[in-house]
Amino acid sequence: MFDTLSDRLSATFKNLRGKGRLSEADIDATAREIRIALLEADVALPVVRAFIANVKERARGVEVSQALNPAQQVVKIVNEELVGILGGETRRLRFAKNPPTVIMLAGLQGAGKTTLAGKLGLWLKGQGHSPLLVACDLQRPNAVNQLSVVADRAGVAVYAPEPGNGVGDPVQVAKDSIEFAKSKVHDIVIVDTAGRLGIDEELMRQAADIRDAVSPDEILFVVDAMIGQDAVNTAEAFRDGVGFDGVVLSKLDGDARGGAALSIAHVTGKQIMFASNGEKLEDFDAFHPDRMASRILDMGDLLTLIEQAEKTFSQEEAAKMASKLASSKGKDFTLDDFLAQMEQVRKMGSISKLLGMLPGMGQIKDQINNIDERDVDRTAAIIKSMTPKERAEPTIINGSRRARIAKGSGVEVSAVKSLVERFFEARKMMSKMAQGGGMPGMPGMPGMGGGAGRQKKQVKQAKGKRKSGNPMKRKAEEQAAAARREQAAQGGAFGLPAQEDKNFELPDEFKKFMG
Repeated sequence: MFDTLSDRLSATFKNLRGKGRLSEADIDATAREIRIALLEADVALPVVRAFIANVKERARGVEVSQALNPAQQVVKIVNEELVGILGGETRRLRFAKNPPTVIMLAGLQGAGKTTLAGKLGLWLKGQGHSPLLVACDLQRPNAVNQLSVVADRAGVAVYAPEPGNGVGDPVQVAKDSIEFAKSKVHDIVIVDTAGRLGIDEELMRQAADIRDAVSPDEILFVVDAMIGQDAVNTAEAFRDGVGFDGVVLSKLDGDARGGAALSIAHVTGKQIMFASNGEKLEDFDAFHPDRMASRILDMGDLLTLIEQAEKTFSQEEAAKMASKLASSKGKDFTLDDFLAQMEQVRKMGSISKLLGMLPGMGQIKDQINNIDERDVDRTAAIIKSMTPKERAEPTIINGSRRARIAKGSGVEVSAVKSLVERFFEARKMMSKMAQGGGMPGMPGMPGMGGGAGRQKKQVKQAKGKRKSGNPMKRKAEEQAAAARREQAAQGGAFGLPAQEDKNFELPDEFKKFMG
């Protein structure tokens, strides 16, 4: 959703690199480019004005003028201001002191409230709660049935005493659901209300009546992130007519310009609490303004990536795989283990989304978007077409075995050969990392592959360095070495002669780092 905005901002910051100091013209030009980028992303004009004013004021301040790298300092300022307009800190749900906690969902028809009720229910279930979904949308055709299906897929309970399709009193259903939740020991009640195609008096009155009947602890306004500026206008109307405590963005994975997400928190004064970024029930999580700002500026979102990995991978399983890779040069790590790891990664989500959370991936987003997710399925099919012995010992796979495996998995023989070769390369690399060698081909850094060996070699060469066989040349070398030692003994801290060192002063830029 934020690809266009991210590209424009990256191009703007690229022009700042290499500048030792930023002039007024540089700051104005940068602010103008950022303003254009935000307006093209459909961000509300009052938000753009406030954002640009803050960035320009801070860019002219001390934190940039005295910075060692002004371009990085401007990026830092833009990042902090983005976090600010997205709501600042992450807003958590408020739970009732005496259960059940009542959460009411409100919004226009088509915003995705019913599906989001199931996503929120599944998310809360994963947090250790026992949620109950309540069907109070009795106007829209099959809304009650849809909520029941979504609840069943999420594995949570549903309260739907009325058939809907225009039959039943939603206010009474909402009121009765509280007693039902208490009797069935549900600690959270999620009320799915009716929507309209637009704001009208009947919608506001019904939402207000349900609110008064159940006294919700949280009223969440569900807004379609793809409808642009109208999302902000609708949010303001709901805030003034019914009131809400937080915003939930749905369809954040769409290809719209995304200005609503950057505007709604600033305009309404209510923070974005959750975001839905896919069609699956699992594509839902708490909204973190700092992480979203990092994604927009192509700085990645490693925290979310780590959290998803922790949900999918067990520590026990990870330790088991690490021990296999660390022992016997990784030969204990088989194709069965490789398949298990691949399936675990697949549970985390699409490969494209996972790669998109890494810093700097915006530069190759076209390649990432063109990744064929079916390649994982083809790889799994090839491995599953092998015998247990072939998976344990891939070295025995010869030409006839490759032909049989290719026929069983519906691929070319070359694909089987390529997979086995890539497996050996991957196992070798992962084994080296597991043994503390780090990434191969990264010399000179602790914990990175190739560094230790080269350093030892260099030390060995230094120890074995021979003196010149020419007596005159050897004498000159010894005199030069003696002169260097004497200068070091009498010299100052910065390699200058002692007298000069006494009068040496640090530049102003460095003084603040020296206490």
